[in-house]
Amino acid sequence: MKEIVLKTNTQKSVIYCGKGAFEKYAHIEGGVFIVTDSNVYSLYRDLIEKTFSGATVKVIRAGERSKNSRTLLSILKLMADAGLKRGETVVAFGGGVVGDIAGLAASLYMRGTHLVQIPTTLLSQVDSSVGGKTAIDFKKVKNLIGTFYQPEKVIVDPMFLKTLPEREINCGLGEIIKYGALDKDIYEKLQGADDLKNFEFLEDITADCIQHKAKVVFEDEHDLLGARKTLNLGHTTGHAFELYYGKKSHGEYVLIGTFYELYIAKKLGLCEEAYAQNIENMITSVIGNIPVYGDVRKAAGFAVYDKKNEGERISIIAPKREGESVEIKLSVEDYLNYVEACNGFLKEQNENS
Repeated sequence: MKEIVLKTNTQKSVIYCGKGAFEKYAHIEGGVFIVTDSNVYSLYRDLIEKTFSGATVKVIRAGERSKNSRTLLSILKLMADAGLKRGETVVAFGGGVVGDIAGLAASLYMRGTHLVQIPTTLLSQVDSSVGGKTAIDFKKVKNLIGTFYQPEKVIVDPMFLKTLPEREINCGLGEIIKYGALDKDIYEKLQGADDLKNFEFLEDITADCIQHKAKVVFEDEHDLLGARKTLNLGHTTGHAFELYYGKKSHGEYVLIGTFYELYIAKKLGLCEEAYAQNIENMITSVIGNIPVYGDVRKAAGFAVYDKKNEGERISIIAPKREGESVEIKLSVEDYLNYVEACNGFLKEQNENS
């Protein structure tokens, strides 16, 4: 088991990562309020009730559609009805949606309660539970309303991965490959792996990804200096497609977004060809062939809402070489043209195969 400490100006977070982390660290003194979703609750109801005896449990509907103001207010109302005190603890027990909305509720209630994240999906373990970003979607824009609010501890136990469907494993691998494109050591581990979906491999590389994210968050907690921008590699196009098409998981769209943004980086001469090919091979090994889309310009247009943008320019973070990424700023028209060209390239590949 690994213990990773993330110290920021606002909070010290301790991330416990490995087998037995839940059993050892999930017992919390004082009042506890649990937020979970319907899928997780159906699997772990007995474990929740045994571990957090007497806690109030708020079960939200599983899925991204629950990340809205109505669900947030329902959580806050139940906190108040339960008499939750400021010094007591909100536990986010679930995946990324649960972690985001429970974290936001914890930051707002009485101007802040204690927060513990217990991520149960690969994506939330490897990425979203660490770093203190909380949010809900608003006006069809992902994560438009949110806060930076660090959890006091994050409990990352691989036992939860055993109940995940393959699609959720693929979703988490989207973020892991992102970290591989940012960190040379993680990239080399991915390149040397016989099976990216092996549970022992996932447990090991999850800790590596958390360590990388903790380092970046320490340097740039509130996303002001540019270091934290790198964590959005593949996300500009990925989020835009996710908002418009919405049929795949977040992590799968991150991989698709990374493919498109690699294409742009190559066209601009900013990414080494052999390295780009290795990243593309990792992407397709997880999700198969990149789909060809209709209305691709309209879908890509949602990128104008991305928080990384500056003025009228679209900002994307793309792989450059091992351990190095690059920020590319494009006019909206140039960005849409590149996305359309990549989609055309994929269509031509499919027709010739």
